[in-house]
Amino acid sequence: MTADEIDHPGKLNISLSLNGEVMQNSNTKELIFDIPYLVSFLSNTITLQPGDIISTGTPPGVGMGKKPQVWLKAGDLVEATVEGVGTLRNTFIADAEG
Repeated sequence: MTADEIDHPGKLNISLSLNGEVMQNSNTKELIFDIPYLVSFLSNTITLQPGDIISTGTPPGVGMGKKPQVWLKAGDLVEATVEGVGTLRNTFIADAEG
């Protein structure tokens, strides 16, 4: 996205849903390092290109930390949403072993 498309990248709601149930819900203001810092830091060592993704970690709520634990199974719908950016939807397909 370009700077003119998002007014406040440091204040965007982010969430992850599994089969319609919200598993993770946070905001970019909770990042340990803010977005301008991350872009600047990475730009000192690599050339960022349009479409590059900067992986920053994950908010609380991962399935491994739940009781009982939640693991993906074939056919599960995973939706990752960033306010103002959109939603990435993927259907989980298990490998040959499971």
